[in-house]
Amino acid sequence: MSKPVQQWFKEYARSHQHPTNKAIHWLMVPAIYFSIVGLLWSVPLPGTNSANSDALCWLNLASLLAIPVHIFYFRLSKPLCLAMALFTVSCFLVCDLITQFSPIAIWQVSLTIFVVAWIGQFIGHKIEGAKPSFFEDVQYLLIGPLWLMGFVFDYLGLDYQQK
Repeated sequence: MSKPVQQWFKEYARSHQHPTNKAIHWLMVPAIYFSIVGLLWSVPLPGTNSANSDALCWLNLASLLAIPVHIFYFRLSKPLCLAMALFTVSCFLVCDLITQFSPIAIWQVSLTIFVVAWIGQFIGHKIEGAKPSFFEDVQYLLIGPLWLMGFVFDYLGLDYQQK
C-alpha cells in the first residue's frame, strides 16, 4: 500500500511554505490539471470521434487515463477521490464546450494554459527557494491537486482520512 494521504501532504508541504508560492499554487495547479486534461482530450481513441456519436467524443485519452489517476486517489482517500472525480468531470465538460464552440482548438488553448501555468509554478518555487516536489518523485504531480482539495475539505470541516 502507498503511504497515507497525510504523509504525502506533509512531505509535499515542505516545499510549499511561502504564502506567495501557496497562492500561486492555488491558481496554477488547477490550471495545469485542466491543461493536461485538455491536451489528452485532444487525442481520440481509435474508432471514436464526435461525428460518430456525442457520447463517443468523451472517449479519448483524457477519459482513459483518468481511470488510473482516480484509482491512485481512491487508495489514498475515497472522499478526496470523489471530489477530484467531480473536478475532473468539470474539466471534461469545459473541454467539450471548448471543442464545440471555440474557434481555437482545445490543444492550443490547453498548451497555452500549460506553459503559462508552469512558468507561474517555477516563479512560485523560485520565491519559495525550493525545487518542485515532483523532481523528487513524479507522483507529486498527482498529489498537488489532491493537496489543494485537502485544504478545501479542511476548510469545510470534512473528514477525508482513511479509517
